Amino acid sequence: MSSRSSSRGHAVWTLIVTGLAVFMAALDNLVVITALPAIQESLDTSLQDLEWTVNAYTLSFAVFLMAGAAAGDRFGRRRMFVVGLVIFTAASAGCALADSSQQLIIARAVQGLGAAIVMPLTLTLLTVAVPPKRRAIALGIWGALSGLAVALGPLIGGAVVEKISWEWIFWVNVPIGVVVLALSLWKLAESKHPQSTLDPVGTVLVSLGMFGVVFALVRTTEYGWGGSEVLPYLIGGVVILAAFVTWELRTRHPMLPMRLFRNRSFSAVNSASLLMFAAMFGLVFLLTQFMQNIQGFSPLEAGVRMLPWTAMPVLVAPLTALLSGRLGNRLVVAAGLLFEAVGLGWLAMVTEVHTEYADQVPGLVLGGIGLGLFFAPVAEMAMNIVAPRDQGIASGANNTFRELGGVLGVAVLTSVFTAQGGYASPQNFVDGLVPATWIGAGIAALGCVAILTAPRRSKENNSAWQEEERPDTGRTDPADLLEPSRR
Repeated sequence: MSSRSSSRGHAVWTLIVTGLAVFMAALDNLVVITALPAIQESLDTSLQDLEWTVNAYTLSFAVFLMAGAAAGDRFGRRRMFVVGLVIFTAASAGCALADSSQQLIIARAVQGLGAAIVMPLTLTLLTVAVPPKRRAIALGIWGALSGLAVALGPLIGGAVVEKISWEWIFWVNVPIGVVVLALSLWKLAESKHPQSTLDPVGTVLVSLGMFGVVFALVRTTEYGWGGSEVLPYLIGGVVILAAFVTWELRTRHPMLPMRLFRNRSFSAVNSASLLMFAAMFGLVFLLTQFMQNIQGFSPLEAGVRMLPWTAMPVLVAPLTALLSGRLGNRLVVAAGLLFEAVGLGWLAMVTEVHTEYADQVPGLVLGGIGLGLFFAPVAEMAMNIVAPRDQGIASGANNTFRELGGVLGVAVLTSVFTAQGGYASPQNFVDGLVPATWIGAGIAALGCVAILTAPRRSKENNSAWQEEERPDTGRTDPADLLEPSRR
């Protein structure tokens, strides 16, 4: 086999492995939501414990994302990818076997740790393995799979709960995890950041700071924003994150070089990611409840009716490579955020107690187109606006901002919902949902503004700049970084 064919085959296998992994990890962000009533009945959980079934995963995921990316750069991306897969798969089995809410919450937290290691490394491994001229297509497929996981989360959750039992929403991860693990050991080559060193102080500070901020955010739905149960954690987290920034500016080997934020494209991409995921996850959380509690659909029926929004990325994402080639990633991402804002605005206008589902479909479709235009181009921007030596930590940073956005969106929109309405009656629910949806539309529109602050001619397409920053390996193909034994 020629070296060119071997390289192409390696890229294809890397896409398959990372695609399956990102699908599995992303699926668990939403698959649990439609199963919560069944879990509550089965384990006799309190409302607070039920919320922590979701929040434990989110909290652990957000806290360890940066550390997971840094560990991959230092100890080997394939090695840590495998470690993350083992943790995630074992914890999924632990979730399925849990016979109390406490056991389920602990297993979900461990599951989030595994996902935090796996998710950023999928993007890094894929970016390094695929040559630049094919990277847009590969990331388009990666984005489509990520979107498919979002699409199928409520659907799979509803179907499994209705037809089998809630435990199987976790058991389904086990065979997928085993297959991905075997393929990883067989087909993935190792890569590292050539000059990576550990930053233990930075790792501890960012993990503690993220814990404080995310822990405070997830508690706002229970205690509000101003109480002693929230503010000390929020303030403490912000202070520790400020100490992290100070440390990173002073240390010789930072885990997150602050110089990256001087790149306007880097800052814009991460701001847009945070805002898009805040709008998306906040509204998915509330809309699934509206469809079940107010419109009277079963979990499976609600999952099916969310498909015009959540499945649209699967259709749109593969087309984004063509659009990005003509317009540039910046404008495609901005268009995605604009579609999302318009779609949520439509939903806010038509939502009433007796809203027909057909009236919701245009808003769901517009929002879905927005997601499809967003996922792959923003992932490509996040990778291509930094030098290859920074791609691992850039992936970790982008995933951290996304996850923080999801937590922030659920916290903010739920707070708006409870301030203006509640669960007392269908009208009371709608009174809270409508302003929350308008806020979600505004958040997406703000994300559109944020991405447009990136320079028109970003460094994302400046191959000469990438070559200048690339470690001297004696080769020009980025995939060669995966095969140090061949140097």
